[in-house]
Amino acid sequence: EVQLVESGGGSVQSGGSLRLSCAASGITFNSYCMDWFRQAPGKEREGVATINIAGTTTYADSVKGRFTISRDNARRNVYLQMNSLKPEDTATYYCAAKRSSWASCAATVAYWGQGTQVTVSS
Repeated sequence: EVQLVESGGGSVQSGGSLRLSCAASGITFNSYCMDWFRQAPGKEREGVATINIAGTTTYADSVKGRFTISRDNARRNVYLQMNSLKPEDTATYYCAAKRSSWASCAATVAYWGQGTQVTVSS
């Protein structure tokens, strides 16, 4: 059974930091691109950051320079370090796994986590 389990969400004031973690099981972790998505109330789910199997990262423009995605293949974990948080970062954050081929990531998500809530107050 595939499981992606997020942790590290919570409430923080504007300008603060949080570190999200996602523990993966049931997949060959180092064969998957790993993503973080988020969904705010009344809005569509959006991609926040991606890290491929080579460790190359991409970010949404809204979080560039503030968020950092990383992975630890030995621990089968992916992380999202979030600094300089803003109220507009308030959302449920989801970990996701995409199959990888030749360091390219599939367009669709193969597996989702259950989500962790991040609330940023002004």
